[in-house]
Amino acid sequence: MFDVLTAIAIFSSILLAGLLKGLIGVGFQTVGIAFLTIITNLPNAISLLLIPSLVTNLWQAGVGREFFPILIRLWPLIVTSSIMVWFGSKALTTVSLSYLSTLLGILIIVYSTFSLFGLRFDIKKKYEWWLTPIIGLINGTLTGMTGIFVLPCVFFFHAIGFRKDTLIQSMGILFTALTLMLIVSLKTKNILTLELSGWSALAIIPAITGVFFGQRIRKRISEAIFKKIFFSCLIMLGIFITFNSI
Repeated sequence: MFDVLTAIAIFSSILLAGLLKGLIGVGFQTVGIAFLTIITNLPNAISLLLIPSLVTNLWQAGVGREFFPILIRLWPLIVTSSIMVWFGSKALTTVSLSYLSTLLGILIIVYSTFSLFGLRFDIKKKYEWWLTPIIGLINGTLTGMTGIFVLPCVFFFHAIGFRKDTLIQSMGILFTALTLMLIVSLKTKNILTLELSGWSALAIIPAITGVFFGQRIRKRISEAIFKKIFFSCLIMLGIFITFNSI
């Protein structure tokens, strides 16, 4: 399906995405999709990351002591997000991939800009109950259309006051549910083929390798400086993807 040079480029992209996840704890799916869409089309890029994403997100979901409190608090978001992945993924077979790539580029720019400058909102408790399923509807739709998990849920988690450990575990739980729904959705739409599943399984190796070395490197460099450099580059990549697909 992929020649040797393309395979090297794919696994290098996944290695880089794993490296970022090891360094700062997030960004695997976003970075992986961003680089892979330069190498292959968006449906293939999403499919290639499914199994590595499932493995890393399951691990992330299981680390921490707030699994059930998070489920109780966020179940409307998790349920609505998962359902909307099914409907959002229909766009991969009905909407021009150039339009979806443009949307992907814009989402990468927004996510990277907020991450770079540490922008955040605050949501009062009295608004959380009705905003939670709405955020889920939006998040699931965008995930189905682009394979990006983080928008707008990450901003929402910050806004309702989740601290680092709770935030990371919450993302792991939600992203696991979204990954499972993506697998089902893409399989039933004949996007996730047996061959792509095999490539995705192989991608676990560079993903885990990247996470391992990222965790090692984290102890040697300034995380703040790395974030500034990396997200600045990711903004430029998002701009490139956006204008390249127009």
